[in-house]
Formats: sequence, structure tokens, C-alpha cells
Amino acid sequence: MIERSPRVRARAVTRGAVALVAVLALTAACSFGPPEPDVAGEPPNLPTPSVSAGPDSDGDRAAAATVLAKGLEVPWGLAFLPDGGALVTERDTGRILRVGPESDAEGLKVVEVQRLSEAEAGGDGGLLGIAVSPKFADDNTAYVYYSTAKDNRVAKLQLKGKPQPILTGIPRSENDNGGQLAFGPDNFLYVTTGDGTAAGTQAQNPKNLGGKILRITTAGKPAPGNPVKDSPVWSSGHRNVQGIAWDANKKMYAGESGQKTNGELNVIQKGKNYGWPTVDGKGTNTKFTNPLVTFPIEDSYCSGVAVLESMIATACLLGQRLWMVDVTGNGTLLGQPRALLTGEYGRLRALVAAPDGSFWVTTSNQEEGGEPGPDDDMIIRLVFSDGGAGRS
Repeated sequence: MIERSPRVRARAVTRGAVALVAVLALTAACSFGPPEPDVAGEPPNLPTPSVSAGPDSDGDRAAAATVLAKGLEVPWGLAFLPDGGALVTERDTGRILRVGPESDAEGLKVVEVQRLSEAEAGGDGGLLGIAVSPKFADDNTAYVYYSTAKDNRVAKLQLKGKPQPILTGIPRSENDNGGQLAFGPDNFLYVTTGDGTAAGTQAQNPKNLGGKILRITTAGKPAPGNPVKDSPVWSSGHRNVQGIAWDANKKMYAGESGQKTNGELNVIQKGKNYGWPTVDGKGTNTKFTNPLVTFPIEDSYCSGVAVLESMIATACLLGQRLWMVDVTGNGTLLGQPRALLTGEYGRLRALVAAPDGSFWVTTSNQEEGGEPGPDDDMIIRLVFSDGGAGRS
């Protein structure tokens, strides 16, 4: 089992039931069944949500929330392994944890894989995103994004081995470090960075890695087909992107956090400029690409992004909720955004679609601005009644 600090061990003594299950309203209706098998491995042995939600006059559907793991400290990145377990990073401790697929009396088993001494925590910097190699079964390799005293960088490592930096010189700041990693449908590695300056001077500078989404090879080189040859930049004009995901049509979505007025959810296209700092939210300058949808800043400061069929979701820190957005087949907004989990678990950060079609979301209450409860921080599993895991 993992080494826990005295604060975490004290919390563990007060833990209650193995799993907390809540029924939450969203849209349309049917009942739950067990998750479908994971194509990449057997699903974890999870508590079955006991839900009996049926149609009502508003056409609501149910979503079940199950707490999978407790007692973590600012879990930031989350990536699934071929066996259905997951690797989770903790920003401030520098730990990489393995969560599941085995379970014990308290939920999914949590084991410390290793601790990265190279990661230097401070502000919103530290050990951030993690991505699992598409060839993990053969190479046992993961990719991590972390802060040092002078920069942010991307490194690859074989689990329990020393990280080998492949991309350095990403600007570091106190508050806006980006930090998300994910392999796209093209098997190239996408990296999100923050602008990190009060005036937004880096997001519009094509020679600066700040305020960008980057697309690189596993060796850290600019990927073939990038907008500018020999540049890793895929898109620019970002304030602080901490979440990216793709739908079944390979359309890419990203959140935007930390702007003065608006949180954003964007459809990311090759070579497009998303306007920061000239535009905050939607604008009229055709040089810049407008967001798919905006949220009031007090209801957002969103981080992770995940996709389930035609639903795009983003997890919010200040807003303490998930925003759910439905899109059409070509990626345009359908209806109005809907909120889920508002205030139920506090600050929400990582959000990833699991292989079985559920969502895993982490809380981020063990940090400045949070009000941690006795079980924080947690990993929560969400199952929706008309899509993915639990479809009936």
C-alpha cells in the first residue's frame, strides 16, 4: 500500500462505507445494469450502483456516482492501463499511484508506483499530466508533465525508472502551467501549456511554447503534419488548457481556464488561434476562433475534459461542478450546457472517460481554495443511464 502522510492516515481512520453511491439528475431515462467489458482488459471489480431511476415528466435520466478511492492529495493526471487500472499523479507529492483494477475493503486498491524527485511543486506547478504509451503492453512506458525550478517539461519513463526529458523549456509560472498530456487518435502526443503572464505575452508568440497546444512525437520532436514544419505548435492563443479529449469522429475538444470573464470549451483545429489575451470568450475578430460554449468564470475555472458519445464534459475547480454539453455530429452545440455534481464534492479537476464508458473524476480539495472533507481527495466514478457503462 502507499505511504500516507500523518494527515492522510488520520483521515483514513474516519472513513465510512466502502463506496458512496448518489443518484443525480441529468436528461432522458432508464435503469442501470453492470458495465460492459473493457475491450482493453477486464473491468475493475466495482460496487454496482443501486439505482432505480425511471422516466419522469421532465425526461430526466439518472447518473450514479461511486467513490472509488479516498485519501489522495491533489490528484492531477489520470490515464488508464490496458488491464483496466489507472495511473494517477499527485501534483504536490510528486507521486505516481496505481489505482485498481484490484480492490480491497476500502474500494479500489491504491499503490504508490514511484515518487518523482525531479518535480518541484509550488502554486499550480508540480507533477501534472500523465499519458500511457499506446504500446504500453510492450514498452511499459508512460509520459509525464512536470515543473522544475526553471521550466515545465515532458519526460518519458518506464514505470519505477528515471524520467528522461523529451521536451523542455515550457514556461513555468505560479498559476498557469497547463500540464495535460494525451495521445490523440493519430498516436502523437498532445501537450497543453499555460501562458503564465499577466499580460498574455506568450500565447500569441509563435516561437514561445507558452499558451499553446503542442503535438509531438514520442521522442519530443515536432510531429509530421504540424501547421509549421519544425514547430511543435498545434494551436495557439490559449490562457491555460488543462483538459483535452477527442470524440469518435476524431474531433478534438479542450477547456480554457483562468481568463478574467469566461471559461471556455473549444473545438481545437489545426493551426487555429483562440484569441488570448485579445479575446476573452466570444469575439468578432475573424483572426481568432470562437469557443463552442462559454461559462461565467465564477461557475467554471475548469480543468479535465472527457467525451461520451455526443456529450462533452468538463470538470470545474471554482465552479465545483461538471458542465455537460451535447453536440451534433459535426461538433456544433446542441441545446444548453447542464451542470452536474454542483457543490456535491467540492473542487473537481481530472476527468477521463474510462474504457467501460464511465467517467472518472477527481476532487482537488487538498489545495489552496479547497475545503477538504475527511475523505478528500477522492476519485469518483460516474455512470450514465443512457450511454456507455450501464446502458440498458
